Amino acid sequence: MKEQSQRLGTQPIPKLLANLSIPAMIGMFVMALYNVIDTLFIARGVGILGVSGVSIGFPVMMIMMAIAAAVGIGGASVISRRLGENKPDEADRVFGNVLFSILIVSLFGFIGAFTFLEPLLHLFGATENIMPYAKDYLFPIMLGAVFFSFAFTTNNIIRSEGNSRFAMMTMIIPAVLNIILDPIFIFTLNMGVQGAALATVISQASVSIVILFYFLRGKSSLNVHLSYLRPQWKVLKEVVTIGMPAFIRQVSGSGMMIAINLMLIKFGGEFEVGVFGIVQKLAMFTIMPMIGVLQGMQPIVGYNYGAQNFARLKETVQLGLKVVSIISAGIFIIMMVFPENLMNIFTGDNATIETGAGAIRIMFALSMLIGAQVVSGGLYQALGMAKPALVLSMARQVLFLIPLVLILPYAFGVNGVWIAFPIADLLAFVLSMVFLFRDRDLFFKSKPSQDSEYKAAPTP
Repeated sequence: MKEQSQRLGTQPIPKLLANLSIPAMIGMFVMALYNVIDTLFIARGVGILGVSGVSIGFPVMMIMMAIAAAVGIGGASVISRRLGENKPDEADRVFGNVLFSILIVSLFGFIGAFTFLEPLLHLFGATENIMPYAKDYLFPIMLGAVFFSFAFTTNNIIRSEGNSRFAMMTMIIPAVLNIILDPIFIFTLNMGVQGAALATVISQASVSIVILFYFLRGKSSLNVHLSYLRPQWKVLKEVVTIGMPAFIRQVSGSGMMIAINLMLIKFGGEFEVGVFGIVQKLAMFTIMPMIGVLQGMQPIVGYNYGAQNFARLKETVQLGLKVVSIISAGIFIIMMVFPENLMNIFTGDNATIETGAGAIRIMFALSMLIGAQVVSGGLYQALGMAKPALVLSMARQVLFLIPLVLILPYAFGVNGVWIAFPIADLLAFVLSMVFLFRDRDLFFKSKPSQDSEYKAAPTP
């Protein structure tokens, strides 16, 4: 086992969490920056209808990412625990099954580009004016599904073995390349939203080649064996079961955007959909640092649980919760004080700035509670505890936000969509605290209680 994996059980927790989280945070920050700049170029180069088209098409992209997340995060959890148990051959076998899954997922995305793309966009709320932009954006994305799936999945795998710096690079490379290509395709070649999509596909294809060489040249603690690419249903079942919360979280995010777009069109119009497209990109930007901290925590938690080192697990959880709480407080201050400045980055239109700033202040009213929500579900997932991880992953978006989005506009109009966010944040936070308090012996004491309601997934 390489040193990058062994340090998960030996290096001091504050230093280890910093070494794993800071690269993850930088990578997530750059990816979020790319999303913001991508939307900025589309808003400036195409207009608010272009942003609306991307906003309508983005849920389809999120579904593809959801499948990759289920495989990648589920596989990462299993692999980190196998490495902690000093079972490298079994970790390699899990990795092989993950690669097999990527190929199958990518095939469905490729076929979907030629079969059900337009009906899907109609279902997701595309109007006659928005449809051309949504199709132009999504068609290249679905053709390049193999690159998205491979890069997104293997990023989690690389992090699970403790190589956070290279995982960071696999996020930075495509983001920077995309930022460079966007203005060339959108403005110089006058390709509009299709140019933005093409820039994204090329960027993901480039980093996929870099990642492939990483594994083939022996830089990883994992090895690629052709025999392990043959699917083993027992392995796949464990990976998918643990990864299901990530799938639910991503799909629910897609469902949330669909519900929001439909209600905005019903109670507002295409303008409000475009405004939300901008605000949503800002929201993704704010949550990325907390996800980076979680990604740094997960391999430490999984490895030390597998090694039965519960004191290190406890220290990791406590430190991680403190860090994300500080980040959440910072996000709240920024969103309350500078929303007009943030909107002005994307557009000079006063109506768009005013509407977006008002939406931001309402949506982020309880954003200081987001950090605990992000970490709680991820902790259960890192330990292979699928049931609580699934519930917490569904809580904010499926159990609370989507129903509120579908109900509140009838009482408050378009503002009802924005009001749904802080209410959902409060309810999800309370639920997270209930789960963490119930399993406090597992996360906050030196040794977990044998009476805990939830047990980690057993090692086959």
